[in-house]
Amino acid sequence: MSSKGRTRILRAAIVGTGAALLAVLLGFTGVLEEAELSSYDMRVRAFASEQDEEDEVVLILVDQESLNWALETQKQPHPWPREYYSFITRFARRADAASLTFDVLFTDDSFFGVGDDIRFARSVEEYGRVVNAAFYGQETGTHERFPDYVDPSTASVELEGFPEDLVPSLSRAFFPVPEISEASARIGNVNIMPDSDGVYRRAPLVGEFDGLGVPNLALAAYLESIGGRSLEFSADGRSLRVGEREVPLDAQGRLITRFDSLYQDRTRLSAAAIIQSEARLAGGAEDPPPVDPEELEGRHLVVGYSAPGLLDLRPLPTGSEVPGAAFHAAMLENLLSGQFMREPNTGIRFMYMAVLAFFAGFLAAVTRGSFLTALSLAGAALFPVIAGTAVYSLGLWLPIVVPAAAGTTGAAAASVWNYATEGRERRFIKGAFSQYLSPAVIERLLDDPSRLQLGGERRELTIFFSDLQGFTSLSENLTPDELIQILNQYLSEMTDIVTGAGGTVDKYEGDAIIAFWNAPLDVPDHPAVAVRAALQCQRRLAEVRPEFRERVGKDLYMRVGLNTGEAVVGNMGSKDRFDYTMLGDAVNLAARLEGNNKQFGTYTMISGATASRLPEEIACRELGRIRGVGRIEPVQVFEPMSREDYDAERERFEAFAEGLKRY
Repeated sequence: MSSKGRTRILRAAIVGTGAALLAVLLGFTGVLEEAELSSYDMRVRAFASEQDEEDEVVLILVDQESLNWALETQKQPHPWPREYYSFITRFARRADAASLTFDVLFTDDSFFGVGDDIRFARSVEEYGRVVNAAFYGQETGTHERFPDYVDPSTASVELEGFPEDLVPSLSRAFFPVPEISEASARIGNVNIMPDSDGVYRRAPLVGEFDGLGVPNLALAAYLESIGGRSLEFSADGRSLRVGEREVPLDAQGRLITRFDSLYQDRTRLSAAAIIQSEARLAGGAEDPPPVDPEELEGRHLVVGYSAPGLLDLRPLPTGSEVPGAAFHAAMLENLLSGQFMREPNTGIRFMYMAVLAFFAGFLAAVTRGSFLTALSLAGAALFPVIAGTAVYSLGLWLPIVVPAAAGTTGAAAASVWNYATEGRERRFIKGAFSQYLSPAVIERLLDDPSRLQLGGERRELTIFFSDLQGFTSLSENLTPDELIQILNQYLSEMTDIVTGAGGTVDKYEGDAIIAFWNAPLDVPDHPAVAVRAALQCQRRLAEVRPEFRERVGKDLYMRVGLNTGEAVVGNMGSKDRFDYTMLGDAVNLAARLEGNNKQFGTYTMISGATASRLPEEIACRELGRIRGVGRIEPVQVFEPMSREDYDAERERFEAFAEGLKRY
């Protein structure tokens, strides 16, 4: 690896490490936490879909329609008599629902007297599968211990030990009134706290009150459905065994609620419709009930408020104003289905963010060119999004914003560093050499600018010399502007062919072009490539010859000499000004061949060293031998042409070859 390459790798490693450290810092400080949470909500909404099957958990909501029905037909404003909830309870029993959970606090005596509480409690006791709500907190509550009328087996769970960092300590509580507490099958905590941005995404399944573990409302409903009470935390605290179910928890011991459907797609029934249905069925009315009890058979029912005036609308990932009962319903459905969201532990999460950020910065630092730089920046931003979105469907919550932010910052820093260091050098090289080096050669120099230092190497080259026949006398009849225009067009046409074939233009001398192949880039078949380029130059000149004749009044012909041999090639000149050029006897011979076209009446002449390396599709006829200056042995020279051109005049060429042989 060149020193330039090693420097680039070192710079990439520095940038990548900086990006990784930035990711860790952002993760620890939590400055992007709200953006991270919002990105999670976007995934929730993207993957939530309409339910193809019946929901296992159904919402029964005291909605605005229910309030209007009670007020208009029963002349009953809210709060309702608890008799209304008795109708709902009896309907759940009639439907043989799996359970009935109230996300409603019955902590104060009914406005309609104790008889109202007793009637509701009786329906709860008769059904036997009803879960009611308590409120546990730190400062709010009328009880600091379980009151006598609350059976600990109803309101608590069996939990060995209370990990202080996983089980919140709850010091005060509100419980349902005695009649309802005593009749309830289970009692669960409805007090949940939102994340830092105010959105409800997760909740602890269990807390500690009066020395006992108390379940949240969803867990209480689930325990009622399986008939269990015992819980057990795993050794690392990242899961909770509930019966046979292993429930994953986040680092704070909370269940991350998985929302597989939007709130509006969940099965929802109006409380008024349930009350009317029970009234008709109980009274033997002939009219069919608004809700068929068979629809709810074996399903879990959660009762809550959705009317705006009842103040139980909360921001969830699925919407900004969703009934709190929908959150408890989603948690209960997670427990019933065993489909959970998981979050990697802190170490793995930080390692993941650091690795993504490192590679984003590293790759941006080793790439070159505006397109690849833009691609690396886009990749740094998009890959965490793609990865985080892909694994969400598998129930895994991976961070997106932090690795994307750190990776993009690292990639941007790498791009700026590349521009400040290599960019200036690259622009200089392109500007200085693009006029006479092929794009491939320029890229080689950009990869290793050390080649621009003074010095050279001995290499086998195929050397190209060309000159326009009689151009000196022709130029005397042209104005300077006309001469420059003609010369520039001619040189451009020929140079495009030479550099397009991978050749390097050494220099221009008036109308002469000097070029070579196989340096600084390797061209394994350089003799054939150079000869093909020379023949293509002759064909192109023939195509534009009529145009030049109209402009200068004379046909333009080009003589070309090609030789293959060793030469010294490299940057030669002073330390401030130099050319990438060649020296040696092979170079002199190529120049001699160009001039010897005059004696043989040809326009393209190659040496025997070049001819011996040509494939069959390039035909050659031997012209004779010439003695170069300083050479003892004569050199065979040939005229190359396409196989078609040779076949067209085969008779004449064979006659010439026979004469040459006899000579």
